[in-house]
Amino acid sequence: MGSFDVPLDDDRTQVDAFIEDYREAVEATLDGLTEEQARRNLVPSATTLLGLLKHLTWMQRVWFEECVGGTPRQELGLVPSPDDSFQLTADDTIASITAAHRQACATARAVVADLPLDTVVTGHRSGPRTLHWVYLQVLRELAHHCGHADILREQVLAG
Repeated sequence: MGSFDVPLDDDRTQVDAFIEDYREAVEATLDGLTEEQARRNLVPSATTLLGLLKHLTWMQRVWFEECVGGTPRQELGLVPSPDDSFQLTADDTIASITAAHRQACATARAVVADLPLDTVVTGHRSGPRTLHWVYLQVLRELAHHCGHADILREQVLAG
């Protein structure tokens, strides 16, 4: 079900659908690429297609497992900063990062499954947030980086 096929009066269903659409869209930017293409650096920053998916995996774990779930990122084994989350290791592959992303998404779904949007969560470093706020932040990040991934894929395929 796409984000345009959901009931118009159900905010939670709509936001869930938009998040799922972007999760799928970002993964799709790696479809058919070689490992070299997925790692190709085309901008001055560390941003690559594979690095974007790794960052989005980290981001969702921070917001859903740390902020909502209450487990500090160091206990989750996560790098401390967003910049670090783009860095690829020699062991990172399209398959491994995609699997990690799918696991992070499944965990995120489970963490929020029984929580209403007005739930106040307290795992954020700067103070309490509502789950609705977390959802909007995650949606913003996914949409922002999905645009980056689309452009990088276009550049990779043109080069």
